Amino acid sequence: MALAVGAIVLIPRVIIRLRLSAAKHPSVRGHARMSRRIARLVPDFRYSSDAFFQTDDAPEEIAQQRRAALERLQAGASERSAHVLRASRELESQVSDVAFTARYRVPFPYRDGLPAALRYGSLAQETRGNQICDLDGQWRYDLSGSYGVNVFGYGFYKQCLAAGFERAKDLGPVLGPYHPDIQYNVAALRRISGLDEVSFHMSGTEAVMQAVRLARYHTRRSHLVRLCGSYHGWWDGVQPGVGNSRKVNDVYTLADLSDKTLAVLATRKDIACVLINPMQAMHPNRDAPGDSTLLSSRRSTDFERERYTVWLKKIRDICTRRGIVLIFDEVFTGFRLGLRGAQEYFGVQADMVTYGKTLGGGLPIGVLCGRHALMARFRPEQPANVCFARGTFNAHPYVMSSMRTFLAYAQSDEAGQCYAAADALWQARVSALNEQLAEQRLPIKLANMHSVITVLYTQPSRYNWMFQFYLREAGLELGWTGTGRLIMSLAYSDEEFAEIGRRLIAAATRMNQDGWWWPGAHLSNRWIVRRFALDVLRSKFALRAMRPPEQVAQVNGDLS
Repeated sequence: MALAVGAIVLIPRVIIRLRLSAAKHPSVRGHARMSRRIARLVPDFRYSSDAFFQTDDAPEEIAQQRRAALERLQAGASERSAHVLRASRELESQVSDVAFTARYRVPFPYRDGLPAALRYGSLAQETRGNQICDLDGQWRYDLSGSYGVNVFGYGFYKQCLAAGFERAKDLGPVLGPYHPDIQYNVAALRRISGLDEVSFHMSGTEAVMQAVRLARYHTRRSHLVRLCGSYHGWWDGVQPGVGNSRKVNDVYTLADLSDKTLAVLATRKDIACVLINPMQAMHPNRDAPGDSTLLSSRRSTDFERERYTVWLKKIRDICTRRGIVLIFDEVFTGFRLGLRGAQEYFGVQADMVTYGKTLGGGLPIGVLCGRHALMARFRPEQPANVCFARGTFNAHPYVMSSMRTFLAYAQSDEAGQCYAAADALWQARVSALNEQLAEQRLPIKLANMHSVITVLYTQPSRYNWMFQFYLREAGLELGWTGTGRLIMSLAYSDEEFAEIGRRLIAAATRMNQDGWWWPGAHLSNRWIVRRFALDVLRSKFALRAMRPPEQVAQVNGDLS
């Protein structure tokens, strides 16, 4: 009898647990604990100076082409960027971000073989239109988009900052009392978000933190659901895998675009909220791309707007029925995809929305908008039970006044016309450029979601990450993510985009001529991945006798 009762109790729990396991993406990204364990096992190793140019088993003449090309790139960068390189070297030992980005600009085994002149980003001193000027006076077309800040062009943000500082100059950096512009901003944000209340924070990460905290507080449930591959800032509470050493036990990382995920949402009782970054629609179940991860040509995108719209609406319906808070993280997509961001673009109303990046008119900001029932930081019936969140610089006067200028323009007829034409315009631009790339028989193509673009590689190669340096040489400014994410201002004209296309094609042609895209008959993405895995194992266990001469890896540290 006891066994029967036990079975009755346990079987439903087992089913629930199995359903949860099935909803996780099968990749390492879908399993936070496993990803951290694997990351700890991967050894730090380097390809030798000879192996650096032949990790794809290219013949010696191709290796010599590549060596000469790298020397030319190095010489050119050293000559053109002397002041930038000097300043970057000084900053590397003093600013941890500089050290990190310089170290992870390319796949780590190639790090030491990359000349120092190519490791650093830019130090910029001026912008003009859609171009940015570095410390050495070099002007480049900006494809970094300031990581999402630059939606309407740098000239516009200079105007926001100037107008904002003018409006707030008499008050100065007074904290506590609000600048009167907060009233305009709150009214505008309520209309734009379709939600009731607003709170201000210092960054998008902080806005996400508060959204999650309030969702748990009001639902009295413990767990957050995030979709595999999504990024929501550096907070460990939404980054349970690699990059976070703290154990996170209250986050479910589930597969994007999966009916099994919907089944979990429809049955579990411990889910407080679902956190969605709409940019994930561009690369479902994969991390945001960067050149440092380009070990092969497997990078892909599966963006289908209609399909993702259906998916989000299914989540919306389940969240409504189950009392789960649906949070849209629009720190990146807000005010880029449209005035109402991804909510408008996909036709889905969230319960909470976070904004950041561009909204401050060029100044740092994080904003959370939500329904009345979710935004209260206290329970009326329990006066000592509060959900505290505050920040000294929240709603800073200069941020509020610059934000007012931004919001006034974002709601204008001029901006409305820009938004209305943008999606079709960027689709047409990217399609036309892809046709030119195909005509030139170059092994790349572009994929985009609105004005955000990624470069895809159509031929197996271990050296796709080199393309970023050819683009820089051609006068195109990239962010640290390199060719993984090209972020373009909506202020780009057709003529400017055409010029970018010409430069991109010239860079790709030069890289192809220099032998980096050598089309070895044996090369496939599977071969490349297997060869890299073998290199890792050889370094891990220091099996020197198994290493062919051309693939010697220099192992750091004593592995004996």
